[in-house]
Formats: sequence, C-alpha cells, structure tokens
Amino acid sequence: MSMLRKAHTNLPQAVPYLTVTLISLILFYPTWWRLLSKWLQFEQVLVHGLATAALFIGLLLLHPPLTARNADAPSISLNKVSLGGGLALVATVLVWLLIELARIDTLAYLLLPVGLAATCWTLLGWAATRAFLPYLLLLSLSLPIWADLVPPLVAMASAVVGTWVQWMGMTALIEGHYITLPYGRLVIADGCSGIRYFAIAILLSMVTAVLNDYRWRGWLACLGVAVVFSLLANWVRITILVVVAYATDMESALITDHEFLGWVVFAFFIGPALYLAPVKRRQPGHIRTPDPIRRPAIAFVIAAALLGPISLAFFQAPGNPKPPWTLDLVNARMEASRRLPLPMELPVSLDQEVWQSGPFWYSLAQTQKRQSDDKLVPYLRPPVDKDTWQLQQTSPQGVRLYRNIFTREQVVLAQWYQVGQFRARSYQQAKLLQIPATLSGQSRFALVTAQLACDRLSCDQALLDMEAQLATLSLHSRDDAPQTIDGSNS
Repeated sequence: MSMLRKAHTNLPQAVPYLTVTLISLILFYPTWWRLLSKWLQFEQVLVHGLATAALFIGLLLLHPPLTARNADAPSISLNKVSLGGGLALVATVLVWLLIELARIDTLAYLLLPVGLAATCWTLLGWAATRAFLPYLLLLSLSLPIWADLVPPLVAMASAVVGTWVQWMGMTALIEGHYITLPYGRLVIADGCSGIRYFAIAILLSMVTAVLNDYRWRGWLACLGVAVVFSLLANWVRITILVVVAYATDMESALITDHEFLGWVVFAFFIGPALYLAPVKRRQPGHIRTPDPIRRPAIAFVIAAALLGPISLAFFQAPGNPKPPWTLDLVNARMEASRRLPLPMELPVSLDQEVWQSGPFWYSLAQTQKRQSDDKLVPYLRPPVDKDTWQLQQTSPQGVRLYRNIFTREQVVLAQWYQVGQFRARSYQQAKLLQIPATLSGQSRFALVTAQLACDRLSCDQALLDMEAQLATLSLHSRDDAPQTIDGSNS
C-alpha cells in the first residue's frame, strides 16, 4: 500500500516521462515489437530483459527523475530548447529508417534509447533529458547486446580458473577451455561465462545508483563494484565445481546440477555490497514537474512520425510476387547439393538448386520477401565450414581458394549476392544494398556460387578458368528470356 501511495504522490512528476516513453514506443514501434518478442523468449543472455523494462516503468512512478535541486529552481523555457531536440529527433528517426530498411537489428536496438532521449529533449527540454539519462541507461540493459560478451567472459574465466587450479596443486591438465582431471574432463563452455550474474549485477548497481541519485562518480563506483564482484562470483563458482569434481572423482551430483550453487555464491558477493552502499534520501519538495509540452514540440513529433513509421510501412509494403531466378547455363544437369566439391551450410529458408556443367558446379540459393516485416537479405552464417576448409588465397576478382585440412583437396570458389537488381561481393555489402533495393520495390535475394576442383599439382589454371567463367554467368527470371544483370550497380 505504501508503494501505491508513493506512486500516486509522484504521478504528476512521472506523467511527462511516461508520455515521452509512450510517444517513443509509437515512433519506433517495429523495433520495440521485435525487442518484446526477444524478451519473451527468456534466453540466457536476455532473461532479465522484461524485468528491466518493468523496473524502468516502476522507477519512473516511484522515483521520478530529479530535474531540480529545489522547487524554487528557475523554470527553463521549452521554446529555447525544443529546436535542438526536434532536429535531433528528426535526425534519429531518419537514421533509424535507413537501418530498419537494411534490417540491421543490433543497430536498430541501440537506437531505441537514443530515440527516447531525443523525444524527451523535444517535448520536455534539455534539463529534463539530462535527469532522464540514468533511467535510459538502465533501460539499455534490456537490449540484446549481451551475447557478444560471452566469448571474452569465457576466455577470462578459463584463464583465471586454470591459474587458480594450478596454484592449488591439483593433478590437472589445463588446455584452454578444458580442464582434464584424473577421472574426467570439465569444459568451461558458454554456460560458464557468468553472463547472467554479470548482467544482473550491473542492473542492481544501476538501480542502486538511480534510487540514491548518485552523481557520475557514484555511478562509476557502483558499476565497478558490480563488474568485479560478478566476475569473482563466477570464477569462484567454477573453481568450487572443479574442486568438488576432483575430490569426488567426478561423481558428485553438483557437477551436473549447479544452478543453485551459482546463485548462492553470487548472493555472497553482491549482498554485502548492496547492504553497504551509501544511501541518500530525497527531501519533500525536492522534485518539480517538467515544463508543459508546447505546440512546436508536437509539430516535430508529427514530422518524425511521417518520416519514421509511416514511411517505413510505405517502403516495406510487399509488391506482387515475382518468378524465381535461374542461371543461364549450357548443357547443365541438376545434382544434389551434398555432391558439391565444397559443401555449403545454408539456412532452410533459402531454396537451393545445384547444377553441374563439365567440371564446374553451380549453386543458386534464393528467397523472396513476402511480408512487410520480412528481411530482404536473410541472416546468413558463413556458408563454408572453417574448421574443415582453410582459405588459402583470394584473387582481385574475389575468387577464393580453399583447402581441406584433412584430405588436402583444393577447390576454387566464387560467389556473389544478388539483392534485387544489385550485385554485391560480400554479405556486408548485400545488407547495405537492401536500402536502395527496398526503396525501388525489389523483393528477391539470391546467393550464387560457382565451384571448381583443382588439379593435384596446381590451382593456377583453375583460378583463371573460374575468373573467365564468372564473366559469362547471368541470372534471369524463369518466365523471361535470359538477360545479363549488370554488376556495376553494386
């Protein structure tokens, strides 16, 4: 009940920021909608996402941003500051529009707090935005950026735990992420990165900093303590598991079920830190309500809506389905994809066809955008297995030579990405070419690959033959006469 009374008391100060949040949700709703779907998946690296968003709203209601030291602080005129905020909002929306057209999701997610800040600057002024920034930093923890931290965290844990095990004098062989004991082997895999402890510790430190209205030094101190203690907690947890495995000859149930142990160790480190954190309480009348929203700011929001979600819906509207592409080949016969000299790993969303014409092998994997929220260029992993095939050289024309590390076979490979009428050599170029392709109403994507096995003695002739063959390859619709797709568009 006390929390409800406090939320009711603070509602006049919280309403402007809740309004800003609602308007930003509308302006950037396609990205927010995808982010919500990721929160609801409750993956290991984003299990805290929905809780973080709920904390953000709860803090706005229970502990609104502190916009002034006292109630007598001079009012800041919105008319003087909304111009800069409005221009920032329009610029942010335009950048977001281009990123959405290219469907670079990570950058689109990172623009969400930027868009919130620009919206706040436009509607409430710079002073209110500056007070809102700590809350935006907290909300940023809900973005799907944590997976990139897993490999370095695993590497750090392997190095530290391996060193500690050696100091303890155990009979163990340390090989990177592997710890071999007399009765078995332990692997420090992605699940041992401690990413959940790392993320939760930073979240708790930010909540502490917001509740106590810390300045930047307090923020840095909180974050530093959270990072150090979360890392230590994970390293101690893994070391305990190694010691238990060593002492019980790998027979303890704790080896396979150690979830509870991890949180106990984490609480042992973080609990005292939270208890000892300095507490600062706000005095009554310490906060003031931000200035009312003025008409010039509303005009900027309307312009941002026209340039952002409305323009996006127009450009992303799917056109009429088009016939699939095919390669213009002579005397070619269809083959199974598993017979390719160099096997390719492609997503099931691509329809792949394979042909053989003399010594050359060709693969055409394509898809077509059918819904407005589909990606024109789908997510693709590198199609060549780097653990089996090593890249030996790349010619100026982009032809690559691979060697099988087991059989010593060598295969020449050339490929390009077709994005509508545009051709790209790399996946990164293809993602960027989504923008002009989408703006011009293109809906088809293809990955075209040509392969040629080398002679046993040399690949020089195979490289020359592949470069000559590339110049003759062309795509055309199955219902049309063959036509050359000009690569100069890329």
